[in-house]
Amino acid sequence: MRIPFTKAHGARNDFLLTWAHEAPRDRLAEAAVAICDRHTGVGADGWLLVSPPAAGRAAAIRLFNPDGGEVEMSGNGTRCAAAFLIDAGLAESQLEIQTGGGLKRLRMLRRDGERFEFEMNMGRAAVEEERATVQGWDATILNVGNPQCAVFVSDFGFDWRTAGMAIERDSRFPNRTNVSFVRVVDGHTIEVRFWERGAGETMSSGTGSTGAMAAAAARGEVRSPVRVETPAGPLELREEDGEILLVGPAEIVAAGEFYA
Repeated sequence: MRIPFTKAHGARNDFLLTWAHEAPRDRLAEAAVAICDRHTGVGADGWLLVSPPAAGRAAAIRLFNPDGGEVEMSGNGTRCAAAFLIDAGLAESQLEIQTGGGLKRLRMLRRDGERFEFEMNMGRAAVEEERATVQGWDATILNVGNPQCAVFVSDFGFDWRTAGMAIERDSRFPNRTNVSFVRVVDGHTIEVRFWERGAGETMSSGTGSTGAMAAAAARGEVRSPVRVETPAGPLELREEDGEILLVGPAEIVAAGEFYA
């Protein structure tokens, strides 16, 4: 079987995108593991199955992590899907995409060839525990369309990857969680490292950045607007009427077929 794909990344958080009708009809988890493998597959932080808008319905995406698990959404991945739809002539500069974490609205701010910049409404953050202790770490537990655990640290001079792996699978998270390690720089800036559920370390994360900002704001550490410094570069976020808007890039870099 051959699976067509387009590869894109949002701030170096990379995804493979396939039209839903061109994907296998079954064994999707197995296919996701194979296509996302960085040694024997194409390699990506996730596989997106994209359904174009039709009959008054918004475009829709399903997201599979490299471990084969289907999850609610990715902020960076949703921007990549928006670029994919616009590039195919199936969406205008303002569009809606239905995700497992709800309907998301995006607005293209600029385009230069296959490089895009979008403003995306990430929705409202639901803070579940403002101050919690998880695996011995000071954390805020919340949901931004997917589960997040924001851990507050003074620096990154420790094995945060091992800590992230343990927190992801802590017994208090039966469906596992995404983990962000947050260092507050000043009242409008935070620096973050990401450990994503089912993917491990990623260079950036849209939902992780949203969760980190919302957690820091809930603690009174920052106020809107907030610049999130990631290993892949900055993301800009602000709050309007309780909803968080994120500005970030998406770039289409390749296309081909995977021999499943």
